[in-house]
Amino acid sequence: MLVFCPQCGNILLIEEGNSGLRFSCATCPYIFNIKQKITTKIYPKLKEVDHVMGGSAAWENVDSTEAECPECSHKRAYFMQIQTRSADEPMTTFYKCCNQICGHNWRD
Repeated sequence: MLVFCPQCGNILLIEEGNSGLRFSCATCPYIFNIKQKITTKIYPKLKEVDHVMGGSAAWENVDSTEAECPECSHKRAYFMQIQTRSADEPMTTFYKCCNQICGHNWRD
């Protein structure tokens, strides 16, 4: 909260006075003693974050390839390639284990 000096219009500073906190002006002799403490907290509403990979629907129509799962050693995995860095860098390949019980995700 910004409070301005009624005499010169500059921003008032909060400082420790003889009887507690007070507003004071840095350019003129204006001083106003603070009699009561008023505080309010406003918490910003967080926006919903979308799943980076597109959620469960992203894996519905993808191809599978021969790749060994690092968790269960299953020999097939679904894959998709996404450009995660700049255009001169290679695409990142994401895998999901074809084993329904495992379903482990990893990237290459």
